[in-house]
Amino acid sequence: MKQRLVVMNGQRIVQTEQGGAWKNEKVDKAGALKPGMYNLYMAQEADKTKSYDGQIVHADSSGVYQQFGKKFVMHSPMDFDIVPAIGSAKSINYDAQGKAQVSAMAAQRGRSRSR
Repeated sequence: MKQRLVVMNGQRIVQTEQGGAWKNEKVDKAGALKPGMYNLYMAQEADKTKSYDGQIVHADSSGVYQQFGKKFVMHSPMDFDIVPAIGSAKSINYDAQGKAQVSAMAAQRGRSRSR
């Protein structure tokens, strides 16, 4: 089943493809998510030997979806003690038992101008 997330006008819309048409499944507040279309069906299964830094864009019973660069990674919700909040920027890695270890991402340092 293909699933995508559409964020616009402050709303977060979860859609699934049924019979070649996209149907709305759930609508709620977008929070900190940027407007755009997030193709969740293109998410890769998380490799438990790697660390992933990025924003959590969606979570349901089938997975926790994190934007990792331009791509998406799907983590199993069973690997979390507490599923991270949607819209939060998190760093996720796995311990030796395969449990997800979640921490806040370090602030990105960028160029800025001051007057």
